Amino acid sequence: MSIALKQVFNKDKTFRPKRKFEPGTQRFDLHKKAQASLHSGVDLRAAVQLPPGEDLNDWVAVHVVDFFNRINLIYGTVCEYCTEKSCPVMSGGPRYEYRWQDELKYKKPTAVPAPQYMNLLMDWIEVQINNEDIFPTCIGIPFPKNFIQICKKILCRLFRVFVHVYIHHFDRMILMGAEAHVNTCYKHFYYFCTELNLIDRKELEPLGKEQPAQSCVVRLSLSTAL
Repeated sequence: MSIALKQVFNKDKTFRPKRKFEPGTQRFDLHKKAQASLHSGVDLRAAVQLPPGEDLNDWVAVHVVDFFNRINLIYGTVCEYCTEKSCPVMSGGPRYEYRWQDELKYKKPTAVPAPQYMNLLMDWIEVQINNEDIFPTCIGIPFPKNFIQICKKILCRLFRVFVHVYIHHFDRMILMGAEAHVNTCYKHFYYFCTELNLIDRKELEPLGKEQPAQSCVVRLSLSTAL
């Protein structure tokens, strides 16, 4: 990453504290292996493939945490421009609105402003990735049987951050000179999720292409997702 981009994507703008892997653990080693592949010039399509002999749950866990950190950082760079006034609903253009639902306060799909949705989303993900019963950090402790389903829901909701940033705040990314970095992050996310079938193709429709541009057009009818 260039010096200019490092100034844009700095730790002070991180929307949430980063979740890290403990050095010396198998998952830390897997994380380093994944990062090495990304920075070695390997094609992103190849970089996301499950390495021979590695466990699928471990591979998914590492990437879910990494994407949470990266998307956190991306939204953190524009969050001061994403306000209840500028973004009164969590949307991706006029045809896509995302309503919040969880198992606690919001038991029915509820329309909320984009910044409130982002806070609820990041809080919700943090609780899960910090839960040892869902994302175990110790070797020998098994993942829950529904681990992949949990990760699918996390990734589906993280994708909506990309949708909102691209459609409503990408002009800010361009002004900061960060569009190439965001595009690469999105392509990595897209290839990973489609390689392992972790997001329903219909959920990807708001952006339409592997690497959207500022002028991407939302084409289909309203899709209110939870």
